[in-house]
Amino acid sequence: MSVRTLPLLFLNLGGEMLYILDQRLRAQNIPGDKARKDEWTEVDRKRVMNDIISTMFNRKFIEELLKPQELYSKKALRTVYDRLAHASIMRLNQASMDKLYDLMTMAFKYQILLCPRPRDVLLITFNHLDAIKGFIQDSPTIMHQVDETFRQLTEIYGGLSAGEFQLIRQTLLIFFQDLHIRVSIFLKDRVQNSNGRFVLPASGPVPWGTEVPGLIRMFNKKGEEVKKMEFKHGGNYSAAHKEGSLELYGDRVLKLGTNMYSVNRPVETHMSGASKNSASRTQESIAPNPLAKEELNFLARLMGGMEIKKPSGPEPGFRLNLFTTDEEEEQAALIRPEELSYEVINIQATQDQQRKEELARIMGELEITEQPRSSTSKGDDLLAMMDEL
Repeated sequence: MSVRTLPLLFLNLGGEMLYILDQRLRAQNIPGDKARKDEWTEVDRKRVMNDIISTMFNRKFIEELLKPQELYSKKALRTVYDRLAHASIMRLNQASMDKLYDLMTMAFKYQILLCPRPRDVLLITFNHLDAIKGFIQDSPTIMHQVDETFRQLTEIYGGLSAGEFQLIRQTLLIFFQDLHIRVSIFLKDRVQNSNGRFVLPASGPVPWGTEVPGLIRMFNKKGEEVKKMEFKHGGNYSAAHKEGSLELYGDRVLKLGTNMYSVNRPVETHMSGASKNSASRTQESIAPNPLAKEELNFLARLMGGMEIKKPSGPEPGFRLNLFTTDEEEEQAALIRPEELSYEVINIQATQDQQRKEELARIMGELEITEQPRSSTSKGDDLLAMMDEL
C-alpha cells in the first residue's frame, strides 16, 4: 500500500463531485429575476462552487493531506465528502448524497482502470484541477489556492519512479475493487456491462514510450537482433503522438479526468447484483470496526484545516436533488441495501492514552503538530467538531 495515494484519491474524487454538482445546479438554474426564494440561480451556483472549492483547497487542509499516510476506510472518506458537499448553502439528503458518491467513485475507478501508464494517474489529477480552475475564473484568490496545490503535487509526485506510481495505482484499484455500481452514462456508451463491471478497450493509443503490439523481435546472446515475427493482436492500436505535460498550463493529451457531464444528459445509478452479493465481502468499509471511531477522530483533526462556511442570518440552505423527481429520490432511499448506506458516526473527542495508542497504530508515522483538543461536549460529533471552526 502506498502512503502517497490519499491526496490523489481525494482530489480526483473531489473533482468528479464538482463536475456532478455543477451539472445539476446548471440543470436546475432559474433566471434570477424569475426565481423564487427557494430556487437556484446562476449566482447561487457560482457561490456553491466557490465555497466548496475554497474549502477543498484550504491551505492547512492540503498541507495535512499531502503528508505520507495510509488510505482511510471507505466510510471515513465518505464522511469527508459529506462534509465538503455541505460547505456552502447547498443541502443534500441521504439518497442524493449516496447517488453523488456512487457517481464519483465509479467515474474515478473507470479512469484508473483505463490510464495507459501508472504515471498517468497524475495527468488525470491535473485534468481535474484544470477543470476546477474553469469553475472559479472570477475568483483569483481561490485560483491561487488551486495553483499552489498544483505546485505542491508537481514537487512531490514529479520525481517518483514508475514503480512508485504502479504501487499508487494498485492501492487505488484495491480501494475500488468491490464497487460495481451501474451508471447510465457508462451503460449507454457501452463501456460498462450490466453487472457493473467495466469493458476494457482493445484499441486506441498505446502508452507513451511503447510500441504498437504485433511484432516479436528475437536476439542472440550478443544482443543482436536475428529474427522478427509478426502476429495478429486483434485490436486497433495506434502510437502515442506525444507525452502529456505536467506543466501548469500544459497539454495533458490524456482525456481521462475531463468533465464527462459537459453535455447535459441524465445520469442514473443502480446497484448491480454483484455489488449486492459482494456486500458481505466489504466489511472493512461498511461493518462496525472497533477502531473506526479512532480513525474518524484523526479525520476530524485533519479536517481542522477546513474552513466551513455556514449560512449567516436567516438565509436558508438550498436543497439540491440529484434525481429527476422527489419521488425517485424517496424510492432510491428505500431500495438501497442497508449495508451499503453511509450514516454519520458519532465520535468521542477525548484524548486518553489508550485512544492515542490506537490512533497511532492506525496512522503509523504521521506526525500531528496541532495541540490535543480538550474534551468538550461540542466535540462528541464529528460534524459538530468541524462546525466549531
